[in-house]
Amino acid sequence: MQHSAVQLILQAGYVVKGVLLILLFFSIVSWAIIFYKQRYFAKADKESQQFRQAYRSNRLPNEIYQATKNLTISPIASLFRSVYTDEMHREKSETRRVIRRYGALEAAKLEKYLNFLATTGSTTPFIGLFGTVWGIMNSFRNIGAVGAASLTVVAPGIAEALIATAAGLAAAIPAVIAYNYYLSMARRMIIDMEDFAEELLDFFSKGDQ
Repeated sequence: MQHSAVQLILQAGYVVKGVLLILLFFSIVSWAIIFYKQRYFAKADKESQQFRQAYRSNRLPNEIYQATKNLTISPIASLFRSVYTDEMHREKSETRRVIRRYGALEAAKLEKYLNFLATTGSTTPFIGLFGTVWGIMNSFRNIGAVGAASLTVVAPGIAEALIATAAGLAAAIPAVIAYNYYLSMARRMIIDMEDFAEELLDFFSKGDQ
C-alpha cells in the first residue's frame, strides 16, 4: 500500500513528529534568514557604492555626512557617520580607537544571524538521525511484538526513519550553503571596511590639523 509523504508524517509516532517539528522550526527560521541576508547584503553593497561616489565628490566632512545620512545599511557609510558624530576623538590615536570600535560594531552587524545558519547546518542532521534511530527502534519493537519480520510490520518504522533523515538533510544543506556564501560576503565587506578605515583615519587626522 502506497502512502504520501503527508500521510506518513501523520502516521508517525509522537517522538518522530516532535523531531519533525523541531526540524521544521530550524528550516523556517533558516530560510527567513537566507532571504533577509540576501536583501541586506545587496542593499549594503549598493549603498557602499553610493557612499564612495559621495565621498570622492565631497571633501568636507559635513558635506559627506549630509549626502550619506540615508545610507543606513552600508558598513563604510555607517562607519563614517559614527566617527563623524563621535565627539570623543581629538588626536590621531583616539580617532584610531574610535574607528576600531565602530568597525567592530559594523562587522558584528554583517555577521548577525549567521551563527544560527551554522548551528542549523551542524545540528539538524543529528536531530534527524535521532528520529531515524527512533523509527528503526519502532520497527524492531513491532517485530518483537508480532514475532515476524514482514513488510507490514517494519514499514511504518522505516518510513519514520527515512522521513526524519530527509528532513534533517533538507534543513541542513541550504543552511550550510547559505552560511558559507554569506560569511564570504561579510568577510569581503569587512576587509573593504578595514581598508577604508585607514583612509578614514588620514581623512579625519588631516581635518583636525
